[in-house]
This record gives sequence, C-alpha cells and structure tokens, in this order.
Amino acid sequence: MKLELLRQYAQLIVQNGLHVQKGQPVIIYASMYQNDMTRLCVEEAYKAGASTVEVFYHDDEITRLKYTYESLEQLSNIDEWKIQSKHSLLKKGACALHLISDVPGVLKDVDAKKRETASMAMSKASKHIQDYTMLNKTQWCVAAVPNENWALQVFPELTEKEAVETLWKYILQCVRVYEGGCAKQEWKQLNEDLKRREQILNAYQFDKLLFSNMKGTKLEVSLVKNHIWCGGSEKTINGIEFQPNIPTEEIFTMPEKTGVNGIVYATRPLLYQGVLIKDFWLSFKDGKVVAYDAKEGKDALTALIEFDEGSCYLGEVALVPNSSPISKSNILFYNTLFDENAACHLALGDAYPTTVKNGENMNETQLKEVGANHSLTHVDFMFGSSDMKVVGVCEDQSEVLVFENGEFVV
Repeated sequence: MKLELLRQYAQLIVQNGLHVQKGQPVIIYASMYQNDMTRLCVEEAYKAGASTVEVFYHDDEITRLKYTYESLEQLSNIDEWKIQSKHSLLKKGACALHLISDVPGVLKDVDAKKRETASMAMSKASKHIQDYTMLNKTQWCVAAVPNENWALQVFPELTEKEAVETLWKYILQCVRVYEGGCAKQEWKQLNEDLKRREQILNAYQFDKLLFSNMKGTKLEVSLVKNHIWCGGSEKTINGIEFQPNIPTEEIFTMPEKTGVNGIVYATRPLLYQGVLIKDFWLSFKDGKVVAYDAKEGKDALTALIEFDEGSCYLGEVALVPNSSPISKSNILFYNTLFDENAACHLALGDAYPTTVKNGENMNETQLKEVGANHSLTHVDFMFGSSDMKVVGVCEDQSEVLVFENGEFVV
C-alpha cells in the first residue's frame, strides 16, 4: 500500500479521530502486526502537538500461548503495574488510540474457562480505565490495520500479499481515504448527516422499537425515557470533539434493561475472545437472554452471555442503513468495527451513560434507576438485513415507520 495513503489514514486517525491537543499525552494500544502504521500514528501525534506518545503492544499468538500454559490462578491475577502504567497517563489527560488487528479464530482451541477467567480478571482490574471512554472523560478512537491471517480469512482465494493489499484497499475505501480525495470534508458531511438523523429520532422520543425481517427476527426493544441518539463525532466532558470509531455509519441509543422481548437472528459472525461465533440467535424475555444457540462457537457465546450479571441484557441498540458503504462493499470483514457499520446491531452488556439525558453526571445507582444496564463487558453483534423493518412506537402508542427494506424512511 502506498505510503501517501497510509499517512493520510494516520492523519485522519490522529487529527479527526483523537483530535490530539497541544501538550496532551497520547496512549496507543497496538498489535505487533502493525509496526509501520503505529509509527506513522506516533509521528502524526507528535506533529499534532502531543507531549509524549506511549505505545503498548500486544501479540495474539503470545496471548494464545499465555492462555494455553498458565494456570487459572495465574490468569486471574492481573499485576497492578499493567493497569497503573496506563492509568497514570490518563490521569494526566492522555487520549487513547486502539489500533486493532485481530486474528479471527486465534483462540478457538484454547480452554473456554481460561479465556473467561482472563477476560473477567482484566475487565475488573481495568474498570476505572474503561470509564474514561464510556463516560467520554477523554478523546478515544478505534481504527483497524490488516494482518496476513485476517486478510486471508476475508480473501482465502488470494495469495497472502494480494489478500493484505485487497483488505487495505477496502479498509481505506470504508474510511473515505483515497488518492486525490478529501477525507476530512467527507467526514464532515457524514457527521452532519448522522447528527441530522439523530435530531429527528430524538424529537420522537419513542417508547419502543419493533424490529422484524424474513430471517426470523421479531424483537421489541423498549427505550429509556429521555434517551439520546448518538453517533458520528462526540465530545468529551471538556467539550473536545473527537471521532470514536473509524469507520462509523451508526446512530445508537440506550434500551431499557428489562424491556426487551422476542427473538433476534444474527446476520453476520461475531468475533469474541478470539473465537468466531456463526449463525446464532438469542431469545429475550423481560430484557434477559433466556435461550440461544449457534452453529459454531456456542461455547464462546455462552461465555459472553454468562460473563457477569449484566452481560445477558442489552446496553445498546443501533441503526445502520443497508446502503452504508461498508454494506455495499459486500465484504464480510470478520471484524466488529467494520461489520457493525454494515448492519443494525445490538450490544450485550454495559450501556453508554451518554445515551440518556444527563447520564454522564449520574452514578451507577442512578443509571440503574433510569433503566440502564451495567456490565464489565460491551459486545456488539449484527442483525440488520436488506429487508429489515423498524417501527417506532410513541408514548401515545401511535406508530411511525422508521426503517423499511433496510433503509431509513424518516
């Protein structure tokens, strides 16, 4: 891939995504597969005025070995320095970039109990760090970089080199980076379009949404009172605008924890804890998952649903038109950051406080009182389709058609 395009991507991530401020520390979480792109982002962060840039690398293969050979006791203990090294930077005002480059299925043969133990231990130990993003205490951004294994999963008919080049092509296309293009202007237009849609739905203040399609989904999702539709760019509690997800095509809000009933069929695979979950469905009663199945990766789906008390309830409902650029690419990315922006999706687990009025100023008890779900995890899965129908039910029980044939009609 041409260096010029990669630098444009790095500039988009640092300038639009993180919106690094003069004198601000920057944290970058990156995979060992991403050295070139990581270095570009480090350079662009310094050019933007960062006081320091600290990179924390990880390696999925090393993680696999760790889970394979370490005991459950060892995996359940998280050394404090691993958390403090990041928390100390966040307390100084650092923003955080996650450069993801997952290897689909890398942990599929690892003992499920070990995956669950390690994941739970890290989630508990880093809860105060997660709050920085869940509450928008600082700017944060998630972006993706290809690796050979991921690329071959998406394009198995190509050689390794061809697969990586092709995946790069589609990633840059989805984030609106191309030769001779003006990514910043296109992102400005995208954000304006998303904000306009949010204003329309916020004005309705629907009591609930009804989802249905030919796949078999028939789901009723109640929304909390004074919910807020969000999407596109966001602002920190100090008013700094940033782009949390690159790419993004969604608008999302908060479901009422105990107000979800019916059945939903996933339309795209979910990568969870390094395991691909395929062809799965979930049945809800009074907000809780009461039955489920998957043709592949059911143990990982079980681990997600049983992760903690709140992981069997929803924390997010998101609308994405079937005509989104990612959907139109007809590529299954095997990566939630991209696949969630190709289809309407739901998230099991924690709710974003920013999706209810004054939520960022509420404590956990107050959020629960308004109907927000609480969990140490937050995992999106896709259920949108080209024939998706969404009906909004107002407080007076009148109905408004929101989606028809997978597209907005409001």
